[in-house]
Amino acid sequence: MIVVLVVAAGAAWESPALRELGDDPGIVVLKRCVDVDDLLATAAAGQADVAVVALDAPGLDGPAVDHLLRHDVRPVAVLPRGPDGAARLRAGRLGIRAVVGEGDVAGLPEVVLGAAHGDGGTPAPAAAPDPDGAPVVAAPPTGRPGRVLAVWGPPGAPGRSTVAAGVAAELARRGRRVLLVDADTHAASQAQQLGVLDEVSGLLAAARLAGTGHLEDEVTSVQRSLDPRLAVVTGLPRPDRWREVRAGVVETLLRAARRHGDVVVDTAAPLEGDPGADLSGRGGRNQATTEALGAADEVLVVGAADPVGLARLARALVELRETVGPVGVRVLLNRMRPGLGWSESEVAAMVSGFGRSTSLHFLPHDLAAVDRALVTGRTLVEGGDSALLRGLAAVVDAVEPGSIARQAAPRATRRGARRGRRSR
Repeated sequence: MIVVLVVAAGAAWESPALRELGDDPGIVVLKRCVDVDDLLATAAAGQADVAVVALDAPGLDGPAVDHLLRHDVRPVAVLPRGPDGAARLRAGRLGIRAVVGEGDVAGLPEVVLGAAHGDGGTPAPAAAPDPDGAPVVAAPPTGRPGRVLAVWGPPGAPGRSTVAAGVAAELARRGRRVLLVDADTHAASQAQQLGVLDEVSGLLAAARLAGTGHLEDEVTSVQRSLDPRLAVVTGLPRPDRWREVRAGVVETLLRAARRHGDVVVDTAAPLEGDPGADLSGRGGRNQATTEALGAADEVLVVGAADPVGLARLARALVELRETVGPVGVRVLLNRMRPGLGWSESEVAAMVSGFGRSTSLHFLPHDLAAVDRALVTGRTLVEGGDSALLRGLAAVVDAVEPGSIARQAAPRATRRGARRGRRSR
């Protein structure tokens, strides 16, 4: 007996579909769910085999489909009336293999039984013809994919955002195309730090596109250009909107963005999970950070070079290993200064006991350079030579061996690009 859940979102096909399903002796309709959230919670109970969902049901996105599959519930999408090329393409992007047209619900029991037995029903193609019959094919990425660098560190404001923006700008100065992503769901700050006055959060725009299955194709639309080689995806306008960034959004964003160049991700400090996330399918507040760390080629761990900061760094490195596993780690000790009374070799000896890392870098306490960049809304590169910029350049030398810094573009050109170019 195949147990089925149904989410029709008020569609006209619900009654005939229920009638067809009820007439099949091998199918039992367990519940008509109110919405996708109700569906996800019911699926987590482990009593259903198949979910029949309206493709245009609010909240049906990739993470929701992943949640169903994780609980062994196979989704079957009912496509709206009209040309179904785009609808089939969207279903394929969401991970739904079995589909049936709204006008063909008489065949729904057969598709449901096929999905339950693992043959996938009628597969939704990865690319489908448009209404005029022309094939819709995603353009293949050109060149080597970019690298993802996640900038993370313990609580206490050790300088994660400053380092992330500085590394991104330095990579761009060396000729790389770079996207800076503000994925901090606790205290996003890149928009304010870089003087970007934007009405729309890039991260929330990415979340909406991910919900429709269009993020990978339209990833450039959520970026704000700072100069010809550097762009930013701005973070949350308010911390309480983290719920809109569902599980899988950051992972999809980074996967799509790296096809166009390098990606530097500014993350939040906390890593602990949400106990209720598995029931809701929505992910917890720290999901964005763990997804960024999991997708990273390297993690730049920023810690403060003082007694409190070093103690927090020691705990953070242990937590990072337990959460993410064996990812490449470079430790950046920020705000190193003579007043601490320690030499770099003494601090390095202490940090070596915290755990293994690819390399250790010291960044000087250069308050003047940071203040100058913050007040003017510019990157450290635009602010001119400084001790901190030279320290970050040494980090980039290690991350991108053989790269050579280029002359920064004139400030007027960069500021003009920032004011004049809008990606949304």
